Amino acid sequence: MTDWKSVGIGALVNVVLTMILTIILFPLFFLGPVIGGLLTTYLSTEKLTQRTPSSDAADGALSGVIGGLIIGAIFILGFSVLSTIIGLIFTQIGAVLGTITIITGLFLTLVSILIGGVFGAMGGIIGYSMREKEYVQVKVN
Repeated sequence: MTDWKSVGIGALVNVVLTMILTIILFPLFFLGPVIGGLLTTYLSTEKLTQRTPSSDAADGALSGVIGGLIIGAIFILGFSVLSTIIGLIFTQIGAVLGTITIITGLFLTLVSILIGGVFGAMGGIIGYSMREKEYVQVKVN
């Protein structure tokens, strides 16, 4: 069963880290979905006995996909405003820019969903292994 609070937190962390790391240091942008997927599975309130690596990978991927959708929406909205401003100044260029913005925005959204899903699943598996090692009990004689 999916813990939607942890998926939401993981998706928001994914969006924030991905946007910041893309602006500051582009090659590290993939850490956003990995850390988002890790937080999704690590913060889950379900017992460890009910979890499997595949269910945690699915939760991490879900967090990455939701984060990718949010990143795509932010990109489309941001460039739509820019193309609207240019369209007010130059009518013909604005119509072309609007079309290009939609096509580019959909492509970027699809790519961010795929990247977020794959790296979110990897983060989910890392989070599962962290939780599993946290609950190991050592018996001392």
